[in-house]
Amino acid sequence: MAVLNLSFAACGFMGIYQLGVLGAFLRHGQKLLQEVQACAGASAGALVATVLVTAPDKVERCKEFTCRLASEVRSQKLGAVTPGYDFMLALRDGIEDILPPNAHQIAGDRLHISITHSRTRRNCMVSHFPSREDLIKVLLASSFVPVYAGIKAVEYQSQDICPPRIGRATFPLKLANMDVDFSTDNIKRLNQALFPPALSRMKMIGQEGFDDAVRFLKKENWFL
Repeated sequence: MAVLNLSFAACGFMGIYQLGVLGAFLRHGQKLLQEVQACAGASAGALVATVLVTAPDKVERCKEFTCRLASEVRSQKLGAVTPGYDFMLALRDGIEDILPPNAHQIAGDRLHISITHSRTRRNCMVSHFPSREDLIKVLLASSFVPVYAGIKAVEYQSQDICPPRIGRATFPLKLANMDVDFSTDNIKRLNQALFPPALSRMKMIGQEGFDDAVRFLKKENWFL
């Protein structure tokens, strides 16, 4: 059998969808997960990948934190960019609560996190973490969105993968060396990624992730 790896895309608060997917994999996809050798991710996707590799028993706690953080951001007058609000500190507190003490040791060579240098714009993958603090810093660096998450960047040393939507017009666009299909649904997802919807909608998105993952597992004969 070919080597299987999982990659989780950057998606902001839409990470609740990926946590729904992860919940389905853990409940019904052990047959698949047993074949997975490594996980990768960027931004919110890196956080989801980290939970899968180091703390799969804390998926529900991670969902609760995501919804709590979304509510906190919504309560700010200007969202995450409200003066005096420290989005990255709130994110760090959640990461601290979820990661086990030996997370960096569990993650070594199994977890690959994408980060981009704030000045050179060069991207690299990090898969070695000397300490738990190093792992946290890499996760924060991967999650940093200039202006949205703060001014000072965190310091540290060809297939369509979008959820399907049938019957909606899409408009192909070449952007940042990527082929992107724009649609009203995708524009809505971008808005929800940066500006979280109401709690009821967040929970619905998480359930959509779970249901889509179950359909995938059944289609590919991974379902247990």
